[in-house]
Formats: sequence, C-alpha cells, structure tokens
Amino acid sequence: MALFVFNTGTLLLQTILYPRQAWRLVQDPVKGIFVPLIILSFATIIIGTVNYAFPSGHVSAEFIYMLFWVYVIAAILTCFPMIMIWFNKPHNLMHFTPVYAFLIFPMMLVGIVSFNVLRVMDPIDPRALGVLLVGYFFQGLGSFMTFFYLCIYVIRVMTTGFLEGHQANGAFVTCGPPGLTAFTLIRLADEARTILPSHGYVTENAGEIWYAASVLAGLLLYGLAVFFFIFGVLPYWYKLHKNLNKILGCWALTFPNIGWISTTHIMGDIFGIEFLYIIHLCLTIVMVLTWCTLFVLTVVTLCRGLIFKLKEEDVLKDILPAYNECKENSISVVADEEQGTPMPITSESRLGQQ
Repeated sequence: MALFVFNTGTLLLQTILYPRQAWRLVQDPVKGIFVPLIILSFATIIIGTVNYAFPSGHVSAEFIYMLFWVYVIAAILTCFPMIMIWFNKPHNLMHFTPVYAFLIFPMMLVGIVSFNVLRVMDPIDPRALGVLLVGYFFQGLGSFMTFFYLCIYVIRVMTTGFLEGHQANGAFVTCGPPGLTAFTLIRLADEARTILPSHGYVTENAGEIWYAASVLAGLLLYGLAVFFFIFGVLPYWYKLHKNLNKILGCWALTFPNIGWISTTHIMGDIFGIEFLYIIHLCLTIVMVLTWCTLFVLTVVTLCRGLIFKLKEEDVLKDILPAYNECKENSISVVADEEQGTPMPITSESRLGQQ
C-alpha cells in the first residue's frame, strides 16, 4: 500500500509540476516502466487483501470481485496507450533490454490476480467462470507479447554479446514471463478443476484435462525460466558496472524471479519431490537477503544524492520554455548566475563574457 501511494503520488506531482518531464517519462522505454509499476503495486494490494483482509472479515468477496475489475480496467488503460506511444517511434536493436517488456506486465498479471480472487469466490457463482476466463485471456495476451520481447533479447545477445553495465540487470527480467506464466497456468487450472464441473461446461472431465495440460505446459515454461536465470547469472558479476548510482536497476534481481521460484514449490507439491522444497527454501532465503541488501544500498545511495537527480539538459527542458527552440536553432544555453535561470547565449552575451 505504501509503495502504491508513493509511486502514484510522485508521478502525479511530476505531472502537475513538470508536465514536459512527465511526457518524456512516458515516451522513454526504460524510465516509462514506473507507470506500469503502479499497476503492479495495485496487484499486490489485491493479493494482500485476499490473504489478510478477507480471512479477518474486514472485506467481503463482493469487494474483492470489484477490485478485480478495477485492476483489469486500470491495466488496459495503462498498457495500451503506452504501447501505442512506444511503438510509434523506431527503436535501435543495439539498445534493447528486456526491461522494455514491463510495459506488458500489468496485463500478464491479470492471471495472478484472477486465481487469487477465485480463492474467495464460490465455484458455483456464475461470475467465477468469468474471472477464470478473463484470467486465461489476459495471461495468454501478456505471455505471448512478452515472449516476443524475449526473442528480440536473444537476437540482441547474439548480435552484441551479453548485456553490460546497468543493462546486465535486465537479463533477469527474462525469467519473469515464463516463470510467472508457469505459476499462473497451474494455479488457474487448479481453480478450473472445481469451476468447470460445477457448471457442466465442455465435458465432465474438462477441469482435470485443463489441469493436466497446464502442469505439462508449466513444466516446460519452468525449464525455460531456469535457463534464462542461469543465462543471466553466469556473466552477471563480470558485466555489471559496480556503481551505486545504478542501484535502482539492480531491483530487477527480485520481482522477475518470484514466478519460477514459486513454481519450484508447486512442482514439489504435484510430484512429491522433497528436494524441490529444499531448493525453494534456499532460493527464498537468497531472495530475502538480496532484497534487504538492495534496500540498504538504495537508502545509502539516496542519502549520498547519487540517484533521483536529473541531467542538466532535462532540467533546462522543464524550466525554459524556449529551450527546444534554441536546440533546434543550434543556440547554446547557459545559466544566468545572478538570476539563477537558464538563458540562451547570443552574440552580445559572448562579447560580455569576453
């Protein structure tokens, strides 16, 4: 809840105070991910509501059902405009990173929100079938779109080699789509085992068939996610630039890996393999330690003033309306020391400086 309010508040203030910067943020494929991250924060609120507020009786199933549709609408209204804005311009393949796929993540996470909402709904309720089908629909949409991004990522690596610098963190984003899809398909199919027979759709064994097919598909995607994780972790330490001012990019080590790590535990439940529980526990401990380390380093970096600082050029774009015109006319811009405001350099100002 705190992250959702913080992200929404900061972006809203930026839109009001610096509209030019806000527009550039939306157009940037990397910085623009902060907008869909708001929707992802909202998804965690819904999941937290299902896990904690509903069992204690603070909210009803009707309220959670309403939140589900609010999330679906918010994801559509956020993702599609940003996708249209982003695809309206050509992009250089040499600069591509898997982080660009975050534009699709809110729609892909509709599936995760769906099976959490279904946990509090009666399978006999006709609306449960709608939630189930909507979850599958958007999971397929988001998964296949992000898989296209993964294909571009493989082409980028084949062309330029492993990602370097802060882009090396983006390699772990590739674990997200296959891992989260595997986790979601199995959980949705588990709900389908009770919902489909309750309504008599397709056949009497439709739910079990869906579940068996989802386990097989989930296992295949789980293997792909593990491959991308190994593919990203082996060259990571040698390709990463160890600078604290790039610490925000390191948070890509956490969220995208949650899907396949959670799938590890589910596979242990399905096939009764105790060793997978041990692997899941070890990976969970590593994720917690990583999260705590990144949190401490982020606070240290923030206190040192190494992040959340704009380039001088971006500042000029916000506070000098004629800046773009000056750039187009190849007029240099300097700061007026007395007034503390930027101003274009003219022939008279050059003489005055001499």
